[in-house]
Amino acid sequence: MASVVLTALATSCVDESYADEASVTLAFSVDTLSFDTVFVTVATPTHAVVVYNRGSRDVLLSQVTLEGGRESRFRLNVDGDTSMVAHNVEILSGDSIFIFVQANISPNDATQPFVVEDAIRFSNGQRLPLSAWGRNAVYHRPTDTLHYADGTVPLDAYGNPYAYSVIDCDGWRHDLPHVVIGYAVVDSRNTLSLVAGDELYFYNDAVLWVYDSATLQVHGSAEQPVIFTSVRQDGWYSFLPGQWGQVWLSAGSKDNVIDHAIVEKGCFGLVVDTNVGPNPTLTVSNTEVRHMSYTGIEAQGARIVGSNLLVYQCGLADLWLRAGGDYSFTGSTFGGYWRYGSRQNATVVVQNFYYAVGGVVVPRDITRADFTDCIIWGTYPDGELLEQQVDEAAYSSRFVHSIVKGGEWDIDPLFVDPDENDFHLQDGSPAAGIGYQWPSE
Repeated sequence: MASVVLTALATSCVDESYADEASVTLAFSVDTLSFDTVFVTVATPTHAVVVYNRGSRDVLLSQVTLEGGRESRFRLNVDGDTSMVAHNVEILSGDSIFIFVQANISPNDATQPFVVEDAIRFSNGQRLPLSAWGRNAVYHRPTDTLHYADGTVPLDAYGNPYAYSVIDCDGWRHDLPHVVIGYAVVDSRNTLSLVAGDELYFYNDAVLWVYDSATLQVHGSAEQPVIFTSVRQDGWYSFLPGQWGQVWLSAGSKDNVIDHAIVEKGCFGLVVDTNVGPNPTLTVSNTEVRHMSYTGIEAQGARIVGSNLLVYQCGLADLWLRAGGDYSFTGSTFGGYWRYGSRQNATVVVQNFYYAVGGVVVPRDITRADFTDCIIWGTYPDGELLEQQVDEAAYSSRFVHSIVKGGEWDIDPLFVDPDENDFHLQDGSPAAGIGYQWPSE
């Protein structure tokens, strides 16, 4: 008699309000959950997939897990459950749950991107494929922190200590991308030579610091420019400014050359400090600097020779020349367009002074600021060129055959669609033959 009672009790505990899970067909928000290319050993951003129960009855899934088990390079969060196997996952009729997925890819010997795959397995027999492209990389991680002689720790422009690593310039690998965390330093009397196809990816506030008596040589090509960009390339991060620091050619660096490069999505693009030798601090050509939260090219007492440059989408200014210096730009376009708010000044600023501590004005000679066959145009209503001078320092500027909003030749160059970053010229443009010239397309 007792066995009959136990059987009846066990049967009564089965909740028959749930559909037989084997008969349920779930719907997913994506057919395959894919991740953009990510670097090995670094967790990807978290992606989400929505799982829908569009049937007329609730369903209780006995398991949701990864086919790859504990060896999988993916990790799940199933409606809040982060265990390797989620049990008894309820989805009400007409309702849905979220599954959050992250990938962390192991390094291997590949020099080209490679794919890692797995799938989410549901106990009703369905599966959702997962895929992520991985890339091996060389990592530059901080190994030390800059200290003054008295032991105090200076802070950088971002409020962080100068946590740095020193680059092995002779051992630089050109077959893999490089990932910079903190300050990666080209040390004194060293030269970092980058060639066509080299790629540098930067974490938040990371900086390439070309130190005193050091040199940066960048020689890309039209087909393979050298890339300086952020580690995040997915979604809106693919064009979002302010994701890393800058390329800093600090005071005393010398004979720097950048040809055929793209510098994008930082706080500052190229920051060029005081010139110390007979040659230009920086010779830069065939290069795009874009999507900077502050300045595209900022110089302080430097000597720059620039040609065939395209600088645009910078929040403060495309080009800021201050604290004196000697500058010559030819065949370049400075596009003063900013989609993240209103700019408060012109996109090209030239000053023969700087502000010292306490707001004291310190005069510094601008011996030359020449613009030939250039376009300086944008949306700032008061004009896109601001020249500020003090009488205590020399100032010399020339604009030869250059369209300047607010200047002598003030005429719309007729860009194709500058709001969408297309600075090609329309047919019939008055700027034909001047400004940035694209590589063969």
